[in-house]
Amino acid sequence: MADEPDDSLARRALMVRWHGAPDDQVSERSRQMRRMAAATRQVIDKLVGTVASAEVLADAADEIERIVARLGEAGRNSVYEGYAEIANTAGDAASTFEHSPFFGLANPLSPPLQLWGGDNGVEAVVVFGAAYEGPPGCVHGGYIAGAFDEVLGAAQTYSGNPGMTGTLTIKYRSPTPLHTELRMVGEYVRTEGRRVYTSGSLWAGDRLCAEAEGIFVSVPATRFAELIAQRQSAQSED
Repeated sequence: MADEPDDSLARRALMVRWHGAPDDQVSERSRQMRRMAAATRQVIDKLVGTVASAEVLADAADEIERIVARLGEAGRNSVYEGYAEIANTAGDAASTFEHSPFFGLANPLSPPLQLWGGDNGVEAVVVFGAAYEGPPGCVHGGYIAGAFDEVLGAAQTYSGNPGMTGTLTIKYRSPTPLHTELRMVGEYVRTEGRRVYTSGSLWAGDRLCAEAEGIFVSVPATRFAELIAQRQSAQSED
């Protein structure tokens, strides 16, 4: 039986953030970042398997290269605004997960997952497009594993002492279809010392596509702060 879930302020704040703050509750810059990421996702989706002519592709590449040059002129800084497992609750309510590669609205690589918190775990829905194809018409297993890592990473926060992934085991039960709304479930199971145990499942309708078990190792918040400092230092040297 699972331990009683922690009801700390930080966990409740995380539950709010998993929904993603509405556009009218974030800054104008965040709205435009989301818009840019959504447009880039469409470019990627259209590019995969396109039958466009060489001329059309050349024109499109010219336009994209001009955009890349404009963004480059603006300079760069660290975009690491939070860490999904034990996020800083201060500042813009949308900033923590905006750059997640699986549910960040400002990350063009994100499908994105939509995540909700429950009593002792989370549920998510996601549609994987053409860019995520592995076997014909099916989602690549590596993306499924990555999505489980995010979902179980959210579920393990219910331990009250969240940390980093230690072990992630995936069992693929049936092909996972592209262009289909999929449902994922992640549950906090128990804590043993520094180890946090979680489990999850992935469904296409009533069909079970995959199952997962994750063991996370609790890490002090100070260690995450050290990692962020190292990341920012490396960025400034680039």
